[in-house]
Amino acid sequence: MLRLASAVQLLQVPFKCWVVSKAHVSAKPARTPTSSMEQAVGISAIFLSFLVPAGWILSHLESYKKSSIA
Repeated sequence: MLRLASAVQLLQVPFKCWVVSKAHVSAKPARTPTSSMEQAVGISAIFLSFLVPAGWILSHLESYKKSSIA
């Protein structure tokens, strides 16, 4: 049991030096509200980042199938 305790202490030493800062979470409203144009651009960017790669793969699916057979 003594060996297990010393092994656990050796494994914990590197983690003690990692300092994680606190998240600044607030229940107050934002200081500068986000405009509707900024929201539209952000939502569009998120949708495009997911849909464009998926659409590319689906549109080239047949060529991917052919290249995997050869």
